[in-house]
Amino acid sequence: MSQNPLPDTDPRPLPPEAPGPNECCGSGCPLCVLDLYADELARYRQALAAWKLRHPEATD
Repeated sequence: MSQNPLPDTDPRPLPPEAPGPNECCGSGCPLCVLDLYADELARYRQALAAWKLRHPEATD
């Protein structure tokens, strides 16, 4: 009889999906997809750093 593994309660953060090459219209929108992506990427990097502190055994 095999046991089901418990779900990971602290999964590694996933990076945001980068915008496609044609998603920015280049017109200087106040909320450009590239700016939003940069914000998401910064939050991801902070979350990943905190996760790595909680999981020192993790490798890149």
